[in-house]
Amino acid sequence: MFEFKVLAECPETGARAGEFVTPHGVIPTPVFMPVGTLATVKAMSPDELKELGASIILSNTYHLWLRPGPELVEKAGGLHGFMNWDRPILTDSGGFQVFSLSSLNQITEEGVHFRSHLNGAPLFLSPELSMDIQEKLGADIAMCFDQCLKLPATREEAERATELTLKWAGRCKTAHSRSDQALFGIVQGGLFDDLRSRCADELTRLDFNGYGIGGLSVGETAQEMYACLDKLTPLLPRTKPRYLMGVGRPDNLLEGVARGVDMFDCVMPTRDGRTGTVHSSRGKYSIKASRFAEDFGPLDPDCSCYACTHFSRAYIRHLFRCGEILASRLISWHNLHFLVGLMRGARAAILDGTFPEFKARALSLMGGSYL
Repeated sequence: MFEFKVLAECPETGARAGEFVTPHGVIPTPVFMPVGTLATVKAMSPDELKELGASIILSNTYHLWLRPGPELVEKAGGLHGFMNWDRPILTDSGGFQVFSLSSLNQITEEGVHFRSHLNGAPLFLSPELSMDIQEKLGADIAMCFDQCLKLPATREEAERATELTLKWAGRCKTAHSRSDQALFGIVQGGLFDDLRSRCADELTRLDFNGYGIGGLSVGETAQEMYACLDKLTPLLPRTKPRYLMGVGRPDNLLEGVARGVDMFDCVMPTRDGRTGTVHSSRGKYSIKASRFAEDFGPLDPDCSCYACTHFSRAYIRHLFRCGEILASRLISWHNLHFLVGLMRGARAAILDGTFPEFKARALSLMGGSYL
């Protein structure tokens, strides 16, 4: 039911183009996954996501556990039926919320004791419960429950998190029972190469359908991330997809692809859309800048999305300054189209043997806006 095929590889880099077959369709890789935390990608309809080329979206186990509850989603036919999305879905495990809500939790070997960020109610999330919730949600890809560390972290902290992640991965593997749902392990280890290597080795022995790379983009520099990927991706099975979790900056995506990563996700395109930040082939900028007051060109001269083909920077700036919700929708639409399209372009370049030139040209056009 799940098959990953590498169709082409770039000899000068580790970049590869592939296909991951799932029950709800084939995912072409490399791929950027829009994030739909609460079973919706903010401000976007399913048809709009399809129009901009999204082949898979991500939803969040922790948040859907609290609202509306996995039992209700299951009654609706799983996430696909509930949100009317007939393409692949990935659910994260709740592990990142352990990290992001650190002031509200206590981590034990059995699991994590929480207080709800909504009302302070006591909660407990374990590997087994994460699997049960994700099976009820019914996504094509589920993620193992893991412990994500904020960086920088001490050696002792990283060792503890790695050990817990490995124990929890084994328990997730045992508890997971849906044959129509892939399960990915998550490699942790901070910035310690030996811990990452050990984690990758032990997870590979458990033979997951794919492997997430967690605990990056959480406080380290871009160069530290790249150095970690340089050492780690060659240790992961060539025949399984590799997923760099929570990374969405265009330069990070291209550098990740060059190091053999197949899948990415990030809330950045829609989060920045709500604050007026535009990501484009010419770099990042704020639509609020006064220089756009009489700029009747598109958000991105190289973009064919709905926002860029129908509206000007001047108009969208006007909407944003007036607090009109359409501004956030249009910028989110463009940002998503740009990142999904960037990965589609990278894939095409890998297939035709021009990825190094594609990457160099794209980074050159963006200039230093992401430094």
